[in-house]
Amino acid sequence: MEKNLRYAVLGGGSWATAIAKILLINLPQINWYMRREDQIAEFKALKHNPSYLSSIEFDMNKINFTSKINQVVQNSDVLIFAIPSPFLKNHLKKLRRRLDSKIVVSAVKGIIPDENIVVSEYFHQYYNVPLEQTAVLSGPCHAEEVALERTSYLTIGCKDRDLAKEIAAKMTNDFVQTYISDDVYGIEFSSVMKNIYAIATGICHGLKYGDNFQAVLVSNAIQEMNRFCNAVNPYHRDLQESVYLGDLLVTAYSKFSRNRTFGTMVGKGYSVKSAQIEMEMIAEGYFGTKCIHEINEHFQVNMPILEAVFGILYQRKSPAKTMKELTLKLA
Repeated sequence: MEKNLRYAVLGGGSWATAIAKILLINLPQINWYMRREDQIAEFKALKHNPSYLSSIEFDMNKINFTSKINQVVQNSDVLIFAIPSPFLKNHLKKLRRRLDSKIVVSAVKGIIPDENIVVSEYFHQYYNVPLEQTAVLSGPCHAEEVALERTSYLTIGCKDRDLAKEIAAKMTNDFVQTYISDDVYGIEFSSVMKNIYAIATGICHGLKYGDNFQAVLVSNAIQEMNRFCNAVNPYHRDLQESVYLGDLLVTAYSKFSRNRTFGTMVGKGYSVKSAQIEMEMIAEGYFGTKCIHEINEHFQVNMPILEAVFGILYQRKSPAKTMKELTLKLA
């Protein structure tokens, strides 16, 4: 593995900010792409992200900011994308540089709408990035807890184990432990689906279902996730590992989970649109629900939780009635 690879973070949200914090513990410098020049200017003046995780103070000498995506691609070897999946294509429209010699890491935890493919496959198909040069970053690791330096866990999924180890080394520190895996698609799909199930737990929380039902809901969710992943990408994987089950649990139960928060608002009676507006943050599971539903039209996997969430979010079905019907379908 080539030494001294130049790392870049692409995105301006809380997850991008947390990743930057992790990287700068081990790296002397990073490149950082944000779309808005005014956000960059305010960041430089305040020495922290003005909109997200403002408790993290950064050394401005260690960050090369740019609002030009071609510049960050030209000056970097490893590109860590932490841009919400619905907006990724718009950012890439301005791209004029080739990516096939770059290492592309997806920290998106979403599916590309319209194409309905995971991010690594999107970069492979549309930008000719070899699969061995694509990686995914996931795990039970909330950005807010990274800011607080609470013990967290990440898994880097990549077909090239040496590359996975290289990235893992840069993201390991006193409070972040890292693991590697070659189950790229399984990690990506489970990262999308855990957001959907977190919306389901949120809806039930908003409807005042108790812990007993939540436990049954989540135990059924991991089984549903397993059935879907095995149908879409057959592979010998253990969904009890932290990158699958651990990420599902923290997203389903944590107060920091924006997908659970979004679901709770819907369960309490907010319309989908009003919940999205009031949150002021992207709940990836909203978009993931439609994508997984459409993918599953081909595979026909039994997914009652997914279909319940899809019905509520996209078909305006009653949350109370839909979840009551779901209680009879779970075991």
